[in-house]
Amino acid sequence: MADISVTDIGKAFGENVILEHINLEIQPGQHVGLVGANGTGKTSLFRMLSGEWEPDGGSIHIARGRRVGLLAQLPRFSPGATVEDVLRGAFAEREALADQLRDLEGKMTSGTADDEDLRRYGELQSRFEASGGYNSDVELAKVAAGLDITHLLPREFERISGGEQTRANLARLILADTDILLLDEPTNHLDIRSVEWLEDYLSSCRSTVIIVSHDRWFLDRTVSRIIELEFHTATVWEGNYSAYAMQKEQRLADQEKRWEQEQREIARLSHTAARMHGWGMGNSKLQKRAFALDKRIERLRQTKKVRRDNVVYKGGFKDAEESGEEVLELHGLTKAFGDHVLFTEAEGFVRKGESVAILGDNGTGKTTLLKILLGDEVSDAGKVRWGANIRKAYLPQVVHFDNEALTVLDTLCTALKLTPPSGRNRLAAYHFTGDDVFKPVSALSGGEKSRLALCILMFSEINVLILDEPTNHLDIRSREWLESALEEYEGTLIFVSHDRYFVRRFATKIWQLEGGQITEFPDGYERYEAVRRAAPAVPVKAEPAKEKKEKTVSADAEAKRNLKADRKRLAAVEREIAALEAKTAENVKRQELAAYDAAALMEALAEAEELSAALAPLYDEWAELSERIPEELQ
Repeated sequence: MADISVTDIGKAFGENVILEHINLEIQPGQHVGLVGANGTGKTSLFRMLSGEWEPDGGSIHIARGRRVGLLAQLPRFSPGATVEDVLRGAFAEREALADQLRDLEGKMTSGTADDEDLRRYGELQSRFEASGGYNSDVELAKVAAGLDITHLLPREFERISGGEQTRANLARLILADTDILLLDEPTNHLDIRSVEWLEDYLSSCRSTVIIVSHDRWFLDRTVSRIIELEFHTATVWEGNYSAYAMQKEQRLADQEKRWEQEQREIARLSHTAARMHGWGMGNSKLQKRAFALDKRIERLRQTKKVRRDNVVYKGGFKDAEESGEEVLELHGLTKAFGDHVLFTEAEGFVRKGESVAILGDNGTGKTTLLKILLGDEVSDAGKVRWGANIRKAYLPQVVHFDNEALTVLDTLCTALKLTPPSGRNRLAAYHFTGDDVFKPVSALSGGEKSRLALCILMFSEINVLILDEPTNHLDIRSREWLESALEEYEGTLIFVSHDRYFVRRFATKIWQLEGGQITEFPDGYERYEAVRRAAPAVPVKAEPAKEKKEKTVSADAEAKRNLKADRKRLAAVEREIAALEAKTAENVKRQELAAYDAAALMEALAEAEELSAALAPLYDEWAELSERIPEELQ
């Protein structure tokens, strides 16, 4: 029996429809990722699943006896409750058993216990042991350490930050061991080490888990099914996030090809039908054939053009004069706040064109290091030396503008000294179109403000770009847009990020802040992760292992064999297409010659359909092969 059954539910706020006709079944123990652009209804669906909201129609059934825990909800706790009190609230059932056991122990000590008390004590003790009651302290310590909240345990829950409260609540839910776990952005406010701990926990968790997250790497490691909310409805995809992304792109590409083929077929059939209507005057058989073609055309026209809800970067970067080869050097850099030392005599070097990711646990000084690089913070000792001809720009984690009452268009035109038409063209490349350009900046979301700031920065002829958590608070669609924009950037990139998908895509070098030092890993994120897991904080040489070279050679040989086979098949397909297109040209002539011979025309039209059916799969195969083979080798 399913843990969660959703039947034909919908949700709207006034005329704004969020969800409609949603049907889902989630089986016990499944780990599901819920994805979709901001505003597609992920949080609304969560609140309905948890019972906080009622759907406008349809029904939601939770299996009897299954307990639901929702991360997004922060329960109220008694004034003065510490973080440890909050976490121990997860053991309420165990504590109730412990209280009963203590009462019975008191009776046994005083000699007032009867046989029923002894029987009851044995039963409660078995239940207490089965519930893990004797391991409560160990479990609490383990989870607190994993989520890096051990230092928060004695502090009052109400006096810690929102991010710290979220981490504490996540720990409480994990300790409560609920049957159905609803996690809304669980990796927010977690550093990479804590996220990895959570991934390891979820991989062995037997509860049913539904996760809303924009962290694609996290989804890849924690879920085996994706539910996508798009255009008010839900689509289920098997596999993790990467599998879903590949399947969806392939499905959309197939649908687009099919739609384009149908449009070509509609044009061909419409031309033929028009001629047959003209020729069929007084010929009932030909008229029937023409009306049959009309019906076929109408059926083809019912196919809708593919809708894509993705945003692709289509702008450009203003060329900047190149910097010198030596972009940045850190020498003996030291910084502390009171007794809290962030780094001591740290060293680092950045060359032109490198992309450096600064990683480290929360509190190790990543953002402080960026501020020192920008001159907004002063180091206690050491030097920061920028190279020759450096033009740098900074995109902070939270973007603010000096006058947020201005419209998007006025803000851009003022910053870049552009005319309104030029400003609108520039904004369109960054997906501010229509009435969006007249919105006040104060009405923009965090992601939209980042996009506007990037639009201004990239027009400023920069050759060093510094980013602080650029993907924070962005949905997956916006993250992919940002990534496609940065792919066009050819300068030097220095950034802080906990988004491992982003780091893996862009980092050519890792700086790990740990133990007051910068440890450099020169070969990107995957190499850094492998070395760190084996022996943390030990730099490695860039030379690949011998076995890796042999595998690369083998892979290269296989790729060459596949390319050779594809080129051979492409030539064969082109010959087949050419032969059938020649026959099609001859068929068109036959149709023209048979203009006044109904029987010959019917025969020619039947042959035309056979030729069209034979050509369609060949065109598909030709397109697929052409995509795989580099243009210069075709």
